[in-house]
Amino acid sequence: MAKEMNECKALHDLFQALNLDFVEQALERSYGRKRTGRHPRSLLGQFKTELLKRVARIENYDELHRLLQNDEDLRILCDVKEGEKPYHPSILSRFRKRIGPEAFQQIMTHCVKQLDRMNVLDIRTVALDATFIKAYSRRDPKNSRSGLSDIEAGLRKQGGNVTLGYGVHLAADTKSEMPLAAIVEPANVNEKKAAPTLLKQTIKRRRKRRVRNVVADSQYSSQAVREEVKRLDAKPVIPYPKNQAKGRRVLRVDRKFRSHGPITLRRLYRKRPAVERVVSRLKTHFGLRQLRTRGLRNVLSHVLLCFIALLANALSAIKQGLPHRIRSSIHFTGLTWRR
Repeated sequence: MAKEMNECKALHDLFQALNLDFVEQALERSYGRKRTGRHPRSLLGQFKTELLKRVARIENYDELHRLLQNDEDLRILCDVKEGEKPYHPSILSRFRKRIGPEAFQQIMTHCVKQLDRMNVLDIRTVALDATFIKAYSRRDPKNSRSGLSDIEAGLRKQGGNVTLGYGVHLAADTKSEMPLAAIVEPANVNEKKAAPTLLKQTIKRRRKRRVRNVVADSQYSSQAVREEVKRLDAKPVIPYPKNQAKGRRVLRVDRKFRSHGPITLRRLYRKRPAVERVVSRLKTHFGLRQLRTRGLRNVLSHVLLCFIALLANALSAIKQGLPHRIRSSIHFTGLTWRR
């Protein structure tokens, strides 16, 4: 009983850390429903349920529905009124589509600003990376280049196999290891093509503290990306492959992942693994892998909700006076035993 109460308190603290007034306003504006006739189910409650799915590592919405049916405390936390049924998977699906990624982007941006005001973010060095998530569809047997039930997904070579899915492109603060921005593209879209949009989202929002260095691996090595970073008044720290900048003393990385070149660039490049740790936490603890939706907009909504869950976890730790635990998800690991 004490353990269950601690888990519910941890979830309550996580929800409260988000500034629920702002969240509710963003959801209301995006939903755009006139308050006439029968009152709809709580938008804020459905949002909380989506976060619950991610922090509790619930793989599918049927399992989430069963968990809410069996746990009165969680129903109360997710604003399910007495006598109401838990949110059915179809209700949550309509909620995500109706809200759209625009409102979730506003909420994520608000979380990042909160962390910035708390002086958690350093911002001076930002790392870029991309990760693959498998589409909730199989390949079309009549057209192997597209998905059968998700035509917007793309193909990407994973080891010796070609897999259908999406690429999640993100930027992270290397000191705090907090994500700053994210975009989603079909898996066949190269990192170089996604980089300009990601950079604009990351850098142009900075007003008080300027991004000084942009660190990325050799997948981002192109003149266009480097020029875009410089145009945004930052320094590119991107290693050149062997076939580029021959004979010049530039940053390079060998097959054993050892960096070579100017010492200042090598020191900055050592910060790049921070973004990989962010990706690892998103996949391991916040449900990034558990994609159960189709279409680019819906996938982006799923990804942004995972990012919001990670940022809310950090905000909750800070507000509880535990800044050293901003990268820990230990509060929610016990939720799995209740299912």
